[in-house]
Amino acid sequence: MTKRAVIIVIDSMGIGAMPDCEEFGDIKECNTLKNVCEFNKGLDVPVLEAMGLGNIQEFKGIKKTSTPIAQYGTLREKSKGKDTTTGHWEIAGLVSEKAFSTFPNGFPKELIDKFIEETNCGGILANIPASGTAIIEKLNDEHHATKYPIVYTSADSVFQIAVDTDLIPLETLYDWCVTARRLLDEGGYNTARVIARPYKVIDGKPTRISKDRRDYSMVPPKATVLDKVKNAGAKVIGIGKIEDIFSKAGITHAIHTGSNKEGLELTIKALDGMLDLDAIKYDGVNITDSEREIIFTNLVDTDMLFGHRNDAKGYGAAIEEIDDYLEKILPLIGEDDLLIITADHGCDPTVPGTDHTREQVPVLYYSKNIEPKDLGLTTGFDSIAERISDWLF
Repeated sequence: MTKRAVIIVIDSMGIGAMPDCEEFGDIKECNTLKNVCEFNKGLDVPVLEAMGLGNIQEFKGIKKTSTPIAQYGTLREKSKGKDTTTGHWEIAGLVSEKAFSTFPNGFPKELIDKFIEETNCGGILANIPASGTAIIEKLNDEHHATKYPIVYTSADSVFQIAVDTDLIPLETLYDWCVTARRLLDEGGYNTARVIARPYKVIDGKPTRISKDRRDYSMVPPKATVLDKVKNAGAKVIGIGKIEDIFSKAGITHAIHTGSNKEGLELTIKALDGMLDLDAIKYDGVNITDSEREIIFTNLVDTDMLFGHRNDAKGYGAAIEEIDDYLEKILPLIGEDDLLIITADHGCDPTVPGTDHTREQVPVLYYSKNIEPKDLGLTTGFDSIAERISDWLF
């Protein structure tokens, strides 16, 4: 039998401010899940409730249970950051001692000048921190008039490039992102991600195309538990933006998704042996170990569609949708499988601002014969990597 570790990251579902949150520009009241529950007057999540999510702290509508079916607890991040890359890297065992660089005043002139020269894009628009949906609405007309890409950042360490792909081909956008990634690395800018933000004008409104988004992360500076499993000759299947977050390091198979629904359905297919692995296997990968496997899924809608857009109602509905799929996933988790449900940071849609929030995250461990218990507060998302290594090796 194959022993499997299945990691599902509910992107940005934090559960309370870290003690150092104010150093990251956040208020102590930020608590993504708690505040989303309050806003929606409770959530209907019977599977997460049965696993013990409501035992971790008071969440409106998520009841405590005296008979949890999983192990549950709270994780406090060691790394200095509140972004996707930092959170996922730590989940996989890589703690970032140094925070990634941010650009509150936009990117340096010398970097932008090199980008314009090497891409031959003619110029750029914006070069400021901005909400992605707001900036494309504001600058769409100028983008169409000039054909210049919209380059912007946020409170996170990101170099984002937005174009209307009816004006600029998608492949050109991707090429520009590759150039930006190289220039950032060569210049020592310590920037976590370059993000391709394609959009189209639909019914007169600039609309981002989630399925064509791509993230170009820094290459992880050290090996992770994913590398350990891959180097053993076993499968590491990345679903969603996982391969982008790890810059393909430690991954053997990968497939992008356009929605949480698609990511959850692909996870079910992977668990059920119905995923076409040959179609998504990296060239040159030779699987020699059939006794171990990681399935790693990122569910980004909570963060991208609802957290950043201050949409607490949509955020709650997304969590309920995930719970509906967990009802199908749990029966596929056998004695040789370990299911881990967690998050990578916060993005509280109820507090001022549209950026990520520096928060603790929940962790739930489930297997067929697991001993349910309260794990309390653990320092380090990397405790997940340790648990996976113990499980598989």
